Amino acid sequence: MNFAAILPEIILTIGALVLMMVAAFMGRRASALCSWSAVALLLGAAMALLGEPQRAGALFGGLIAADGFGAFGKLLIYLCAAVAVVIAHNWFERDFEHAAEYPVLILLAVVGMSVMVSATNLMSLYVGLELNSLAAYVLASYRRTDERSAEAGLKYFVLGALASGILLYGISLLYGFTGTTQFDGVAAAFLRDGTGSIGLLFGLVFTLAGLAFKISAVPFHMWTPDVYEGAPTPVTAFFASAPKVAAMLLGVRVCLDALGPAIDAWRQIMTFAALASIFLGAVAAYGQTNIKRLLAYSSINNVGFALIGLVAGGVAGASSVLFYMAVYVVMTLGAFLCVLRMKNENGEPLEGIDSLSGLSQSRPGLAAALAVFMFSLAGIPPLFGFWPKLMVFNAAVAEGLYPLAVAGILGTVIGAFYYLKIIKVMYFDAPGAPYARGGSGLEGALIALAALVVSPLGYLLIGPLGQLTANAAGSLF
Repeated sequence: MNFAAILPEIILTIGALVLMMVAAFMGRRASALCSWSAVALLLGAAMALLGEPQRAGALFGGLIAADGFGAFGKLLIYLCAAVAVVIAHNWFERDFEHAAEYPVLILLAVVGMSVMVSATNLMSLYVGLELNSLAAYVLASYRRTDERSAEAGLKYFVLGALASGILLYGISLLYGFTGTTQFDGVAAAFLRDGTGSIGLLFGLVFTLAGLAFKISAVPFHMWTPDVYEGAPTPVTAFFASAPKVAAMLLGVRVCLDALGPAIDAWRQIMTFAALASIFLGAVAAYGQTNIKRLLAYSSINNVGFALIGLVAGGVAGASSVLFYMAVYVVMTLGAFLCVLRMKNENGEPLEGIDSLSGLSQSRPGLAAALAVFMFSLAGIPPLFGFWPKLMVFNAAVAEGLYPLAVAGILGTVIGAFYYLKIIKVMYFDAPGAPYARGGSGLEGALIALAALVVSPLGYLLIGPLGQLTANAAGSLF
């Protein structure tokens, strides 16, 4: 039963090892084979989540849990990773950059994220996070001939190592003052001693600081704009989606499961992180001229809104976070799929916002899709991006956190400016040099599908998606 419940991780681990050997023996010739095999493995792992063993509960002595909460997170992660593999196949120069190792690194990172969302022990939490991080450092610096990519990988590695040390110090304090690394044991210690123990309080603060780095919440966001800008665009799309889901769900499980009795202590920390992320993400994006840096600050901004749901706590709060992340990844991946189409006549990638000038005249379909994603990220009704923001605000109001909800709504208004700036450039500025035609039909289909999901048609998903997230959140309690 234990192994049946972790069938997705087994599929991905064995598949990654096999593809690694294929890549070693066949070299670059295996790039297409490895890419499509990785997509098949991810879809197979997603199908394996539908099995009954996902409700098996604690496994392997309580190191991980097979529950609806983890299964929901894994499903999002696998789909995001599959998109990241598909879009890389056409973006990298086939004979020069698109090595077969890329999908292998994605698979290994996904295995780490699968452990993260299922972890119910501080040690398995750390192992999963490090497995994800080690693959991510290599992915960030994947374009070895590009100085910006090398710089992004180095910055991510140095700051990631610092954050990892902070997290490990927090874990060691929690273990030292509770005598256990199990989430339920830590919760029992907080229930018994409260936050009167200074050691427990310091452990809580350092652990949350390490996790805040992974979700790029303020004040641990410094790496995000530089890494997003320097990393290859398919990698940036991956960073902005799958690891965000894994880290956010890990944060929810840690706060509500391990640190549940200390909610008064961590609620103050998360309230600050939420509001700081919302306002800094909104204000710092104003002067950006690079579309990937702007989307980095958009990511920070959206993490702040998701944290409002976490601050609310309870089933409703956790459910709102899951719903928010599900819609967020569709909006973000859609936006990055549009960025992938930003290429000059020589096929070289463009990242300047000014290159979008007059896009509505030269590429009306692309401009319309990007406009839908920008309006949805801003939370402007009637687009579907409005609904998850409403859910997290409702969760905060239900808990009596009226100032937090009002501040979040104010942050939405401020942040809308830079999304509208993109619309203005595309629809009202004089046309610039036209983008090169091309791009695979599959990418075009993904853009269209994402645009439909975040359009008003997305409201048809409120019932089934809301029920799914409520059931997943309920499995935590």
